[in-house]
Amino acid sequence: MLVFTRANFTLFAVPKTGSTAYHMALAKHAQIVLARDTALKHMPLRKYDRWFAPYLKGAHDLDPERVAVIRNPIEQVRSWFRYRKRPKVAGGPMDLSGMSFDDFVADVISDAPPEHARIGDQHTFLSSPEGALRVDHLFAYERRDLFDAFLADRLGEAVRPQRRNVSPEVEAPLSNEMEAAFVAARPAEWALYEAVMTAGGHLVTEVPR
Repeated sequence: MLVFTRANFTLFAVPKTGSTAYHMALAKHAQIVLARDTALKHMPLRKYDRWFAPYLKGAHDLDPERVAVIRNPIEQVRSWFRYRKRPKVAGGPMDLSGMSFDDFVADVISDAPPEHARIGDQHTFLSSPEGALRVDHLFAYERRDLFDAFLADRLGEAVRPQRRNVSPEVEAPLSNEMEAAFVAARPAEWALYEAVMTAGGHLVTEVPR
């Protein structure tokens, strides 16, 4: 997570949406950088609302706009699958050796996901416990041109992130049956993603404070 006090926005690191590349490119512009600790880097909105937003307001009189990126849900989970197919994971609790993408998705949407499939979902990351969206600007991963233009406008210069934290190229086909099950299991996430795409790739809201 990065806080830009001068540009008046907080950038949230939704996992598997290119957040590492953007954080490395933007850290020099940010006044507050939470990147070394994974839990802080990937702070979800409800945690931010609970303790970090009150800290910014109380200690610094800041209430920055909230900015994040959302990705096609299947592609986001596919990125998790490839990430956990790295050789360095082999033999550990996240090891997916011998597992197909269908198997992984089935574990992700099961009632009790095993440790290797506890990846959360983007809607939960971006929303309140009641399910309300808690970001002011939500960009589609597939429209990074709009996201880059927003950053350039706010920061006064173009941002050129380099590819970072790249997962290995692993074949990850998904059957029609499992795709339908995944979509049915995550209606809120799909609805949010579709709302962003319907808005042209940049959904603007007014988050109640």
